[in-house]
Amino acid sequence: MLTAPSFDNVEGAYLALLRLATEQPEHRIDARGNAAREMIGVGFRLTDPRQRLPYLAERKANPVFQFAEALWYLAGRRDLEMISYYAPSMTASSADGIRLGGSAYGYALFSPARGAGQSQFDQVMELLRSETDSKRGYLPVFSAKELKDHSNPDVACLAGLHLLPRDGQLHMVCNMRANDLDCGLLSDVFSFTMIQEYAAIQLGLQLGTYTHTIGSAHVNDANAERVKRVLGEADSRAAVASFTFPAMPQSTEGATIAQVLQHEEALRTNQLRYSVEHIQGLDLDPYWQQVVMLFELYRQIQHDQAEAVAPDLLAALDPGLHWLVERKWPICAAAGGAQ
Repeated sequence: MLTAPSFDNVEGAYLALLRLATEQPEHRIDARGNAAREMIGVGFRLTDPRQRLPYLAERKANPVFQFAEALWYLAGRRDLEMISYYAPSMTASSADGIRLGGSAYGYALFSPARGAGQSQFDQVMELLRSETDSKRGYLPVFSAKELKDHSNPDVACLAGLHLLPRDGQLHMVCNMRANDLDCGLLSDVFSFTMIQEYAAIQLGLQLGTYTHTIGSAHVNDANAERVKRVLGEADSRAAVASFTFPAMPQSTEGATIAQVLQHEEALRTNQLRYSVEHIQGLDLDPYWQQVVMLFELYRQIQHDQAEAVAPDLLAALDPGLHWLVERKWPICAAAGGAQ
């Protein structure tokens, strides 16, 4: 088969890549002090890019961070203030302690360059509306100038995203310079397929396939034990947790992203606390209300000194999100048991 192998969901692709790099690595590398097993030039295709979350208890995927990062990208931001609240480790990648560089993919995609009236994304949307079979809808992110400073702590791993409208669907090909298969891959696929789905809505197209290609696909030795546990779980489980991720509402636009982020900021800074009833009364589609519920849940974890999150909040989450947060945070499992 000359095309990338296809999977119904990201979990299948993730497990296949972990097995490949763990059991049949092509190289042993030690780049910048990170010893790893590496495969060169690998990729996969998702036939349903919406199925962007893995349901593996040992992996403990964090849907709060994944939504936060995707929204951070979609808003064209690069500030450390927001994203470090959800992932404090990202502070180490900032050269000035204020903003991020290469890894702020949304800034490259959605913020107009100096002197430009439109962002790259908006330019490509304009192109694809007029050229329905275009091959030119490429959004570059990595820049050679990032390599001028050898001490640069934040060089983009994403080379670019290629949007291809065909037969009423929007397909996307993602080109990665490098991917940490255990840590970075899942978040990247989540965010990039969200960008793909958002773009499809702006173009009035259905969601097509997502193809992910990687130059250096690696598993760091520091994460080898977790990878072993994840693969062990996948091999031994009698049944696979199965949840369907819903479609992004067709009404989603830039103003929707800004509105959700207003609620995110109020909760992140602990200026407000939301009840389930309040969130369900917001002028937002239930899809985005679920995201606000995740931000309120995280506010309770970060700011409140409670022994469990509010049981009614946990109960109001979609089943897949409920499953994930219970396995990510014991405080959520305690709330679930209290119902």
